[in-house]
Amino acid sequence: MKTPPPSELVAEWPLPPLASLGSTVRAIGIQRELRRHLPWKMRGFLRVDGNQAVLHLPIEEKEAFSAASAKIATAIEEISAYPVLPSEVEDILGISSRERHKWMKQSRLKSAGTRTVKMRGRAKAVTFHVFDAQHIEDILDRDLPTIWRQEDAAMSAENRKRAAAKRRQTRTQARSQSGCAGSADDASGSKLEGWDVFAAEGLLRAPRK
Repeated sequence: MKTPPPSELVAEWPLPPLASLGSTVRAIGIQRELRRHLPWKMRGFLRVDGNQAVLHLPIEEKEAFSAASAKIATAIEEISAYPVLPSEVEDILGISSRERHKWMKQSRLKSAGTRTVKMRGRAKAVTFHVFDAQHIEDILDRDLPTIWRQEDAAMSAENRKRAAAKRRQTRTQARSQSGCAGSADDASGSKLEGWDVFAAEGLLRAPRK
């Protein structure tokens, strides 16, 4: 029994280890970047499936298939140099947007530069930080987000402790100042009116003999 001729042309390329970093979000981004190298009508025939890119075209598109395959093969060689986008970083490391901003400010998470794009439906372009794939891989391998969260929790606890101690000190000083003011008022209030004149007249002195 003869094997029926193939109905489509298929090419597959393994992705480099630094490609998706286990992130579905980044895999979608890589697929989008690879498709940009193809004519618009052919972009839907390329997909990223797991750790490989797959191109499939109808058998009649042999010439277009050869040209597209060459472009994709060249593009895949550059995948490891693709910057990691903010949404991809959050998915790869399992962190929140708030943590990403905080750790960037603390220079734990290092920016590899910025990118500016014009978004559909927005009048102004959007500028955001991007990250080096090797830097993100190192953070992932060392599980640094877990360590950073522990350090942040310890720092927050210490800050709360210091703030509570400062509030206690402030209340103690306020009570002390209030007590001193009360003693002064008592001393002045206990002095009889005209006492100085009364004493000056010598009325308290013993009568002379």
